[in-house]
Amino acid sequence: MKIYCAIATAVLLSLNSVAAGAQDAKVDHADSPGHDARTVLDLTPAERVMILQEMQLFLSGVGQLTGALGRQDMPAAAKAARSMGLVMSHELPPALRNKLPMDFRQRGSEVHRDFDQIALDADSLGDVSYSLNQLSTTLQKCVACHATYQIGSPAFKSKP
Repeated sequence: MKIYCAIATAVLLSLNSVAAGAQDAKVDHADSPGHDARTVLDLTPAERVMILQEMQLFLSGVGQLTGALGRQDMPAAAKAARSMGLVMSHELPPALRNKLPMDFRQRGSEVHRDFDQIALDADSLGDVSYSLNQLSTTLQKCVACHATYQIGSPAFKSKP
């Protein structure tokens, strides 16, 4: 009797798997978790590295900024924020800048200006909470941009 129960259970599980597979075949994959609807920035490998390096500089700078704010070292916080300001945006070659969508460039410029403002306010106000709130607002802009764009990679391009 136990063997019949085991076989019946196996058959039911198999049928359940088949039914689940049939349901998956009907799913609109545009809404599936594996679908990435962000706009692809189609860049050469060298351009891709350049953009990713800038993002790594932002991440490093945010680490320095938050560390300085945690120590209440406002001159160091201002220095870290200033390093991510508009001075950083001038390092992007004009050919690459022109290749990027206007919205992407505007978002980037706004974030650079935000960091310049954080630096100015850290110097003049010396208020850790105020600087943290500014940083939070700026990081939300980063999150929104990352939710809108992705950097294409030749390794991930689908073959025809």
